[in-house]
Amino acid sequence: MDAFFYPSSVAVFGSFKKGAIAYEILRNIVEGGFDGNILPVNPKGGRVEIAGKSFEIGEKLEEPVDTAIIAVPAKIVPDLIDEIGPLIRGAVVISAGFSEVGNGELERELVQRAKKHGVRIIGPNCAGIFGVHGRFFGSFEVRVKPGGLALISQSGAFGGAALAMGNDEGVGFSAFVSYGNAADLNESDFLEYFADDENTRAIALYIEGVKDGRRFLKALRYASSKKPVIVLKAGKSASGAKAAASHTGSLAGSYEIYRAAFKQAGAIEVEEMEEVFDAAKAFEMYAKAGKRVAVITNSGGPGVLATDKLERLGLEIAKLGEETVEALRSFLPSQCSVKNPIDLIADADYERYRRTIEITCGDENVDSLLVICVPPIFIPSEEIARAIVEANCSKPIIVNFMAGELVREGVELLEKHGIKNFPTPEKAAKALAWLSRRRNGAGEGI
Repeated sequence: MDAFFYPSSVAVFGSFKKGAIAYEILRNIVEGGFDGNILPVNPKGGRVEIAGKSFEIGEKLEEPVDTAIIAVPAKIVPDLIDEIGPLIRGAVVISAGFSEVGNGELERELVQRAKKHGVRIIGPNCAGIFGVHGRFFGSFEVRVKPGGLALISQSGAFGGAALAMGNDEGVGFSAFVSYGNAADLNESDFLEYFADDENTRAIALYIEGVKDGRRFLKALRYASSKKPVIVLKAGKSASGAKAAASHTGSLAGSYEIYRAAFKQAGAIEVEEMEEVFDAAKAFEMYAKAGKRVAVITNSGGPGVLATDKLERLGLEIAKLGEETVEALRSFLPSQCSVKNPIDLIADADYERYRRTIEITCGDENVDSLLVICVPPIFIPSEEIARAIVEANCSKPIIVNFMAGELVREGVELLEKHGIKNFPTPEKAAKALAWLSRRRNGAGEGI
């Protein structure tokens, strides 16, 4: 499947008028910095100007390419595959109008023609693919920065929205694939591929339904054994399952069966779109974490909220050892609480945070730390961020900087050092819960 995600050459089929899907995909490929051979193809020929580059539009494909991206009317796709089959390794069929609208015979014909030539198909009825580390943006969706998350989405529109949200959340991607009707390659193929992809550290999967449950479970179990797999399942209700069936032509089935499969395979199930990226941020920093958490805060209220959420999620508020308590008492003001959660009170500065983190981190009863900062106006948030960055601690630290604009510079400093911020105590607690699920091999949603 490297031909899709790390191609050296690509042909794009369709209309190259501004605003047409093929034009937008070609523009994305060019502007994204792809340095392989790019061949636009349309029977009318001509030229197209994009991003300061001029391309001659071939009337047909005359040389081999790794991947073809096809955005032509559905009825002519099978004949096109027959024509170009000897020259391509894979095809991404953007075109809609197949089984999702009841035209299953045309879809079967597409697959048969492709198999005749040994060509693999992504789609049809999809939004395309990204191979981010190969600077290949073969889709009309928003481009993303390089990172470790591979996003597999049955829905193209969901995938596009998720990519945009990932950009806002500061999440980097290794790849994106929208696979639509899954006429040939499906979620199981992509799970297995990204499990072995060296640029992928975590996999996010949006599914409505699968066609081969047994194979899916095998692929999910394999991928989860290699790296975190974050799953968002749509079509949980009866009405949602019906809508999913009409969307991509797949069978949604009983949600309870899916839920059991996720848990059995060791995948991390999330409930909402936003949680996909909260989990991704956690796994971008750490592979896993233990259940015993120390909470460090400069505000009692958020510390209590975090404590409540941690316990509801099945984590433990660590019981600090006597040596740790005495070490904290030796330098903290008497007003501070040295019980867990550790309350450093409002005027906590760089030194107070850094020393507390280091002392608490050294406690054998602590597996991970949740550090909260709600800075007063007289202490810059970047000072506390610097304390977290410079603290000598080898255990997972999840950070919750609160108060919007007041913590912007601190959050930016954390980001520069690869530390993601979770803007509420509850989100930070969930991040630790997902890391703990990964450690314990349990995929149950939280």
